[in-house]
Amino acid sequence: MKKYKVIGLMSGTSLDGLDIAYCEFTQKDGVWTFISGPGVTISYDLSLKEQLQNARSYTGYELSKLHVDYGIWMGEKVKLFIAQHGLEVDFISSHGHTVFHQPEIGLTLQIGDLNHLAAITQKTAIGDFRTLDVALGGQGAPLVPIGDQLLFAQYDNCLNLGGIANISYQEQRRMAFDVCPVNIVLNVLAEHFGKPYDDGGKISAEGKVDVDLLNRLSVVEFNKLPAPKSLGIEYIEKNYFPILKASALSVNDQMRTFVEYIAQSIVANIKPGSLLVTGGGAKNSFLVERIKFNFKNGEVVVPEAAVIDFKEAIIFAFLGVLRYLNLPNCLASVTGAKYDCSGGVIVVPGARL
Repeated sequence: MKKYKVIGLMSGTSLDGLDIAYCEFTQKDGVWTFISGPGVTISYDLSLKEQLQNARSYTGYELSKLHVDYGIWMGEKVKLFIAQHGLEVDFISSHGHTVFHQPEIGLTLQIGDLNHLAAITQKTAIGDFRTLDVALGGQGAPLVPIGDQLLFAQYDNCLNLGGIANISYQEQRRMAFDVCPVNIVLNVLAEHFGKPYDDGGKISAEGKVDVDLLNRLSVVEFNKLPAPKSLGIEYIEKNYFPILKASALSVNDQMRTFVEYIAQSIVANIKPGSLLVTGGGAKNSFLVERIKFNFKNGEVVVPEAAVIDFKEAIIFAFLGVLRYLNLPNCLASVTGAKYDCSGGVIVVPGARL
């Protein structure tokens, strides 16, 4: 029985910051288990957040420079994290930060240079998990379902509420797909009140549901597409924000209506039974309340804080383990690729002379 000691890194589309999570994975008799260790979310300062937010409009040189700078920044933060907690680490597994995701044209880009990450930490770095799947005709997303299948199999449904809501459940094969935007939209609306996000859903709870806006959100084409499917920021900016802007409603009412849209969309796409809810949106108690209200066929489970905060980082650490072992970490049943693959690039810093 081999134990793998890994640090997982996750930067989501909602730009909350970089999640760093240490985890130990073991496999016995074909069953994977994990023990989570320390974790931290390092918020982006205003300058870095603006750079990541605006990266899609950068020149080739500017984007390449940000790719390097962000890799250096991650390396320094991880090196400090290892030292602070006195950790022994086999390797680091990084999701990177998504700038472009247009799988229909074979394009997906997660920045954060692995070479600088490996050089600074002197640890093997694994990342770029999406590109091979996209090259195989897949969506390159979501990637978390392999972790849901092998690490969280006790739940009928696994829901992540991040910048985007995505779900995962088991049928004959693992099924998973993006459902709708969450914090990408709610955080932007919360900024109208001088807040980076809607703490506990307090702002949303003060608004009223507008049936006309709810109907217009519900007929966005993405809702009708069959799985596998994934959302990118480009699609959200083109198809969701204009509907909200054209509504002429108060921001409170826009947020309240969007929360209802999220809750109804999720419930329409899950199986009866238990629903594990994680991600930053799991701390939005009003949103979780609306999901519970709409979900008549099962139980909503909000786990301990460590799993809420770091489940994605833990699973990306696990994707690194699978890539290290050359085992499938990207499921064709989820992404629509030609076949399962073991995606990711491995950078080994080597020994100092």
